[in-house]
Amino acid sequence: MKDNDYKPKQLLTKREREVFELLVQDKTTKEIAQDLFISQKTVRNHISNAMQKLGVKGRSQAVVELLRMGELEL
Repeated sequence: MKDNDYKPKQLLTKREREVFELLVQDKTTKEIAQDLFISQKTVRNHISNAMQKLGVKGRSQAVVELLRMGELEL
């Protein structure tokens, strides 16, 4: 593998990122579920998984941390 082929591993999965991108647009869990064609429980699971990876206790803290890390943009 060449040095310029290196890509750092993303912290969030593609779906977790999609959920948080909608979350920062002030969408509700129900709206996110409808937009992504998944259940509300699955949305909550994605949020919970991301919060666990980040070591935070709430959605707001997760958003702040993801913005700080450059993983998410407003």
